[in-house]
Amino acid sequence: MSDFGDEMDVDVPSKDITFSADNTTKGKRSAANLPVEAEDSLPWVEKYRPATLDDVSGHQDILATINKFVDTNRLPHLLLYGPPGTGKTSTILALARRIYGAENVRQMVLELNASDDRGIDVVREQIKTFASTKQIFSLSGSASTRAGIASYKLIILDEADAMTNTAQMALRRIMEKYTANTRFCIIANYSHKLSPALLSRCTRFRFSPLKEQDIRVLVDKVVEEENVKITPDATDSLVRLSKGDMRRALNVLQSCHASSTPLQVRGEPKPAEKDIVREMITVQTIYDCVAAPPPDAIKKILNTLLSTSDVTTCLSTVNSLKINQGLALADIITALAEELVKLEVKPEVMITWLDTLADVEHRVASGAGEAIQTGAVVGAIRNGVELMG
Repeated sequence: MSDFGDEMDVDVPSKDITFSADNTTKGKRSAANLPVEAEDSLPWVEKYRPATLDDVSGHQDILATINKFVDTNRLPHLLLYGPPGTGKTSTILALARRIYGAENVRQMVLELNASDDRGIDVVREQIKTFASTKQIFSLSGSASTRAGIASYKLIILDEADAMTNTAQMALRRIMEKYTANTRFCIIANYSHKLSPALLSRCTRFRFSPLKEQDIRVLVDKVVEEENVKITPDATDSLVRLSKGDMRRALNVLQSCHASSTPLQVRGEPKPAEKDIVREMITVQTIYDCVAAPPPDAIKKILNTLLSTSDVTTCLSTVNSLKINQGLALADIITALAEELVKLEVKPEVMITWLDTLADVEHRVASGAGEAIQTGAVVGAIRNGVELMG
């Protein structure tokens, strides 16, 4: 049967079904759509997920463009790609709430992520069935609200770079055929893992790692609302170590907050929140939680490698710090490279350091033993020092 011969199905919702997603009166956590007591146990990543496009951190140019698409009712198929924790999923969920209103999202949006089966059968059945049906009855909400609701549905494919090539090939025809009543939003970490045929059908937006000031705004808000006891230096370290990943920053902050809470004695009643005395979160707490090498350890390693000509002493110093502080060689290499590029040395010295450290890091990632590769790191730094004369 020809693709053009298929008749469009009509989605006829029951009048008895009601959707309880209207949380406009529940304050800052309306996106969660849960009772207050249930929301209190949510991870902070979900608890503080932005409910509107105005609440999304960073990427103001992308948000302005998407808002323009919605205002003119010309939303194309979208491809949002970039590193994890940069706001891709939050942006499209907030966009869906803006287009349909919170009360209509469930019947107008189909969301599939990597935990769902998205093989060829799902594309041919579930996605095609949802895309081929059109809403003909008026949606929930006031008359003025319904008038501004788009007539098309929205299909969100999160982590689409994990889809099989066969499923991607089947999806491209569905995107073309049902554009009249369905828009697709594809979210991925790596665009090169997607089919070129899919890429050509979408308007692409790259979400770069968030700037430190954007992460700091939300971190400060969470610290204030959750009454987190943290030093300013620890906040600076948290923002810096998150490396543009908002999800990582909030998860680390929540872990440190939980570790600062004293254990409850068995058999005793749970104390009130205001009566709990928590420890102060320090820079050391943040580094312990992230398992990143502390700055003083890296400075000691670097000073030893630059100033001590005895390779055996250098190797002994590095190994003792690795054992005593539980440091991983891959983390040490990354931290050393960040410190070495700050030094003012001859170009050939810098090239020797970075090129050799890159080779060592690749060997470690490939499964080489850390004992020998630690010696290679020492040799790489000392070779550069010898070139310095």
